Amino acid sequence: MLRFQSMVISSCLLLAVTAKRLHAQRLIPQPTQVTTTTGVFKLSGTTAIVGGKSAGEAKYLQEALNDRTQLKLPLQPAAQHNYIRLSLDEKLDSTLGKEGYLLKVTPAGATITAATNAGVFYGIQSLQQLIGYKDNAYVIAGVEINDKPRFGWRSFMLDEGRHFKGAAAVKKLLDEMAFLKMNTFHWHLTDDQGWRIEIKKYPLLTKVGSHRDSTQTGSWNSTTYDGKPHDGFYTQEQIRDIIAYAAARHITVVPEIEMPGHSAAAIAAYPWLGTKQTPIRVPGKFGVHYDVYNVADAKVVSFLHDVLDEVMQLFPSKVVHIGGDEVKYDQWKADANVQAYMKAHQLATPADLQIYFTNSISAYLAGKQRRMMGWNEIMGAKLHEYNDSKDAGTTQLAPGTVVQFWKGELKLINDAVSKGYDVVNSYHAATYLDYNYEQIPLERAYSFDPIPAGLDAKYHSKILGMGCQMWGEWIPDEVSMEERVYPRIAAYAEDGWTLPVNKNFKAFEKALQTFYARWSNKGIVYHR
Repeated sequence: MLRFQSMVISSCLLLAVTAKRLHAQRLIPQPTQVTTTTGVFKLSGTTAIVGGKSAGEAKYLQEALNDRTQLKLPLQPAAQHNYIRLSLDEKLDSTLGKEGYLLKVTPAGATITAATNAGVFYGIQSLQQLIGYKDNAYVIAGVEINDKPRFGWRSFMLDEGRHFKGAAAVKKLLDEMAFLKMNTFHWHLTDDQGWRIEIKKYPLLTKVGSHRDSTQTGSWNSTTYDGKPHDGFYTQEQIRDIIAYAAARHITVVPEIEMPGHSAAAIAAYPWLGTKQTPIRVPGKFGVHYDVYNVADAKVVSFLHDVLDEVMQLFPSKVVHIGGDEVKYDQWKADANVQAYMKAHQLATPADLQIYFTNSISAYLAGKQRRMMGWNEIMGAKLHEYNDSKDAGTTQLAPGTVVQFWKGELKLINDAVSKGYDVVNSYHAATYLDYNYEQIPLERAYSFDPIPAGLDAKYHSKILGMGCQMWGEWIPDEVSMEERVYPRIAAYAEDGWTLPVNKNFKAFEKALQTFYARWSNKGIVYHR
């Protein structure tokens, strides 16, 4: 059932719920350590925000509190009482890391201390959740919080290749990610059904590749199409704006540019990129397509270098995602030039060719001080029924690659970490947000552990964290997206931040009540 209350009703609910929570101190994600103390701090229009070296965070807090309480608190250089003080202490890095924080609330005021401004920012998110309403005043019960994340990679992925959502939808997602202390926005910008990023050297990528004439509806095997054009892409200026918006919220935007598969939209724009080199249309059918880049052609590889150059000029992220999933090898196997290339480079199978190509991209990115990331097919194992087991690869993947695990037996994670690769766990059966609530109920989402059961403790540090993925095939608009994302995104946020010993689903469900009110206030549709 969807809940979409009016702002008046949701505001009353928020005040009522937070009033009950004054002494519960249950946050999402739940902190490492929470100690209730005596006394209450009352916010007023004269409460000073003392930002110190955290000017950006102080301004963010001022705006957030104005939105939350209608109080516009003054920014001041100092205050002895009635304050919210933001403080940096580099020595905390040794105990709390770069994202941890200390939060202390007394009747005199609230203090957030961290080694970096990222930690200060996360302390601000906790502070916001602690605000209650009692006796016609906004109050925060006395508390001491010592907190840091369990994992350094806490990501949400949005696929806009299939259905374009637009900048406003992206910024709304970034706001909620920030409130939940998620730090990585994985932006899937290219796919068979659409190319969504402006590349100035190749204008047809967006002129042709961002548009399709019709879209499959119903299900994967459906032959029904809506007959409606679908298009959209981001200019480079729009992308810079979104990256800056994310950075102000301590979120890194990781771009994904698919290669060598999921490339039909690019091939529709420039047919010479494909193995067959024949004109095709941007497909409206979902699923895995046969058209793939001709990686045996130096001109195609140069094209991909050019694209990555413009991507790297836009995105500060040290990690660039190259996809690498669901490559059908039929065209490579049928092409004499590709087969000759494989023989010349002593590549026994199509998967070996893919790894060889992927490693060349890794080397190119490394030369630009970037690190390659890809879905776990890039390791060469057979994961799909449409590929033959004899086509699997044994070529070694480039060291330093980040492997994003999504499919296959969990022992593949052990294989990756034992070979020295860092892993982001995005196991599809637990983290895919396009799956409905029967497939992944809220409790199952909440119970996901990025460290798989049985993984040797010596490899735990190789699990960088987790990702939840909003694939877009059957999610045509923002409403259908939000209904699948919320509230499960809150569960995934806690999976990435909170120690297992501090997790409790019943307490989490209760704490969600304040989030339902928040989302209603913001016009966000959610499932309940």
